[in-house]
Amino acid sequence: MEKVKRLPYGIMDFETLKRMGMYLVDKTMYIPKMEDAGNFLFLIRPRRFGKSVFLSMLADYYDIEKQDSFDKLFAGTWIHDNPTEEKGQYQVLHLDFSQASGGFIETLREDFHEYCSSMLIDFAKKYAKYYDPDFASKIEGMHPKSLLQLTWVFNEARRRGHQLYLIVDEYDNFTNDLLNEHGEKVYHDLTHASGFYRQVFKKFKGNFQRILMMGVSPVTLDDLTSGYNIALNITANPRFNMMLGFSETDVREMIRYYTSAGIITADEDELIEEMKPWYDNYCFAEDSCGHDPSMFNCTMVLNYLNALCETGKRPKEMLDKNTRTDYNKLKKLVQLDSFGDNERSCLCEIISQGTITAKLETSFPAESMFEPNNFVSLLYYYGMLTITGSRGGRLRLSIPNNSVRSQYYDYILNEFQKTSKVNLKWISDLLEGMAYEGKWHEALTTIAEKYKDQSSVRSAIEGERNLQGYFTAYLGLASVYVMAPEVELNHGYCDLFLLPDLTLYPDVEHSYIIELKYLKATDGDDKAASQWQEAVEQIRGYAQGEKVRLMAGSTTLHCIVIQVCDYDLLRIDEV
Repeated sequence: MEKVKRLPYGIMDFETLKRMGMYLVDKTMYIPKMEDAGNFLFLIRPRRFGKSVFLSMLADYYDIEKQDSFDKLFAGTWIHDNPTEEKGQYQVLHLDFSQASGGFIETLREDFHEYCSSMLIDFAKKYAKYYDPDFASKIEGMHPKSLLQLTWVFNEARRRGHQLYLIVDEYDNFTNDLLNEHGEKVYHDLTHASGFYRQVFKKFKGNFQRILMMGVSPVTLDDLTSGYNIALNITANPRFNMMLGFSETDVREMIRYYTSAGIITADEDELIEEMKPWYDNYCFAEDSCGHDPSMFNCTMVLNYLNALCETGKRPKEMLDKNTRTDYNKLKKLVQLDSFGDNERSCLCEIISQGTITAKLETSFPAESMFEPNNFVSLLYYYGMLTITGSRGGRLRLSIPNNSVRSQYYDYILNEFQKTSKVNLKWISDLLEGMAYEGKWHEALTTIAEKYKDQSSVRSAIEGERNLQGYFTAYLGLASVYVMAPEVELNHGYCDLFLLPDLTLYPDVEHSYIIELKYLKATDGDDKAASQWQEAVEQIRGYAQGEKVRLMAGSTTLHCIVIQVCDYDLLRIDEV
C-alpha cells in the first residue's frame, strides 16, 4: 500500500515537503500568471498563508541547477504538465530577511550584512561552474562586505549573460522588528537617506531579470520607494486572490484523502462547518469579493487536521498558538495607548460592530501609519480585517473569523484592564455560572459596575460604542461561547449574542442575547423609559427568529437588556 502522506504543518521548504512525501496543495498553476504579470513583483499577505513554501517552490522551479530534478520535484503538479519556457533558466538568490537580525541594536548593521554575505557566498559556491574558477573564492574573500559582493555578482553575471532571479521572503520582517522593538527613529535611519537597508535595496534595482518580494505590510516598501521603485504591487490583483491560503475545495480534498486512508472518521461536512467560523473568510481583492470563494488560513487548517489525524480528536483550542505569537508582534507595533482618539474609535468600532468602512491604502510611511485609514489598512494587511464588500469609494473591512475576533478581545481586554483592574478569575467564574447554571445577574451586573472605572478616561469615543467594546472584552473570557457582535437576527442586529460552542462544550446549558442601551447624562427619564421599551421590543423580535433557535441549540435562551447612563448602570433585566 502507498504510504499515507503526512500533513506539512510547520514545513516551509518545498523540496523538503516533496522529498518527505508530504501532502501538497498545488499552487503551481500561478507560475505562468506571475510571469505574465511582470518581471518585478511585490505581494503582501498575512502570516501563516503559505508564503514561504510558495516562494521556495518558485526558487526550485526557476533554478538552473535543478533542471534535472524537475520531474522528481514537480511530479503530480499542474506545472509539470504545463511548464513555461523560463523553467530552470535562472540563477536564484533566495533571501529571507526574518533571518537577518540577531536582535541587538548595537549590531544591526553587522548582523544584516553578515546574513546577506553568507547567502551570497552560498550563491557563489552553488553557481561556481558558470564563472571563472576563482569566482567563489573571490566572493568569499570579500566577506562580510555584502554590497561589494552584490556588485561583483551582478557584473560577472552580466558579462556572461546569466539571468538572475531575486526572491525575498519576509522583506519587511527585519524592519518591522526594528520599529517594534527600537522605535521610529532607528527604523527611519535604516530605511532613509544612507541607511544600510535602503542601500541594499538600491543595489537590487536594475540588476536582476526578475524580482519577487513578499511580506506582511507595505510600510517598509513605501519608505524605500526612492531607492527601490520598480516593483508592481499585485496584492489586490484578483488574478492572485486565491494564490495563497486554502480554498474550501482544497480543505475538502485534504479531508477526503485522510478519510479514504482511514485516518479521519468524522463527517466531512461537520468538519468544514466547524472550521469555517474559525479559519475561513479571507478575501484579498475587491473585485474577487462575492465571486471567488473565501480563503482559509493554511497554518490553522493544518494544525486542526494534524491534531485530528494524530489523536482522532479535534484540537482542544481552535486557535493555533502560533498565530497568537504573530499577533503579539502586531500588538507591540500598534500600542493602543500611543493612539489619539480617532484610532481608539476605530478599534472600538471594529470590535463592537465587527466591521468598519475605510479607504484601503496601498502604501504609507511608518510615520503616518496611525492615521485612521492607514491604521485600518495595516490591520487588513496583518489579516486582522478582510474585504467583505464596498460602499462608494471605500471598502467594508470586517473581522474575518472567530480566531481573529478572540485576539481582538484579548487586546482590548488588556487595555481596559489598565484602568478597570478587574479580577479576571472572578469574572471567569461568574461567566461559567452563566453558561452552566443560568446565573447571569451577578456576572453582567459586575461588568456593568466595573465599567464605571472607565469614567476617568474621558475621550472622544462614542459612549455606546465604548460600552459595547467593554462588555465584549470581558464576556470574551467565556471560552464556552463564540462571541458574535451585531448578528443579524430576524431582520435586526442584536448587540451581543453569546453563542454556545456546543461542538467543543456540549454540556453548556444557557445562551444569551444581550441588548445594550446607552444614555447621555443629560437625557431625561422619558428618554430612558422609551429607550427601554424599544430595547424590549427589539430583543423579543430577535428571540422569535428561527435562526436564533438553531444557533442556541438545546440551550435555554436568555434575553437581557442593559441600560447605562453615562458610566452608571441604570437598569438590567431579563425579558
